[in-house]
Amino acid sequence: MADDARRQAEELDFWDGPVTALPHPIGDGWFLVDDGDRQYAVHMADDRPDHAVFRYNEIAVSQAAHDAGLSPALLHHEPGAMVFEHLPDAVQITSGAHMGRLVGLLGQSHLDLAGHLEVPGPMFWVFQQNRRYARIIMQHGGALAPALTRLMAQNDELEDAVGPIRPVFCHNNLSRAAFLNDGQRIWLVDWSHGGWNDDLYDLAGLAIHLELDRVAEDEMLRHYLSVTDTGLEQAGRRRFAAWKCAALLWSSLWCAIGDMFSDGDVDFARQGQGKLDRLAQAMAEFREH
Repeated sequence: MADDARRQAEELDFWDGPVTALPHPIGDGWFLVDDGDRQYAVHMADDRPDHAVFRYNEIAVSQAAHDAGLSPALLHHEPGAMVFEHLPDAVQITSGAHMGRLVGLLGQSHLDLAGHLEVPGPMFWVFQQNRRYARIIMQHGGALAPALTRLMAQNDELEDAVGPIRPVFCHNNLSRAAFLNDGQRIWLVDWSHGGWNDDLYDLAGLAIHLELDRVAEDEMLRHYLSVTDTGLEQAGRRRFAAWKCAALLWSSLWCAIGDMFSDGDVDFARQGQGKLDRLAQAMAEFREH
């Protein structure tokens, strides 16, 4: 499948002549394409209704994110493909060493991106997405089906704990690959799941993917809240713990869907079990609040 996507990336209408595509560190479906004069980051991806991912939204949000100064320029798109400006020498963020800059970028994103968005944008309500994933898993007899009653009870508990929100436009999938550092600044990439959400959800996702400890999480929250000029009481810390659990549950179910439908080389079952193990620990910590 990766070879097919690579060949498709090399055959896009955007190129004037022969090009070479290599895997890009952003992740699956991304390629670094060289046309002899310059390089490009290419995302080869169709709609994924099973994961509630629709590329028209990614295109619109990517354009808005560039206009807001958050992301590289989207230079071209056609069905199943997006061509972005390449960031020379950019590397993934793999730790919390750049936390101040990461949090500043998130604050800028939450405050500024929506003002550049030309479409309303979807609501990323993770609890409803989790319910949808659970229905798909149950309908198709996925391996996680026996655990769904328990997991959906946790989903309801977490939704109650979060309560009402004031939505901002969020990235919603802040894996390590979503941040690229070119040595001068940090960029946000891959807006596949961009949508309206609570700002704490993005922070929860960041804490999970960078595997921050409690001290680093507290410092991240303090910095973010100073950037956005808001406060966080104990109730907010409980909500943050709930969002962490919700994000881990989403990741677990996402992996279960991937395990059922993907024909790639990713070991979704192993990744999903790792998320479930972390979810059990995070739920225990959440219930201590």
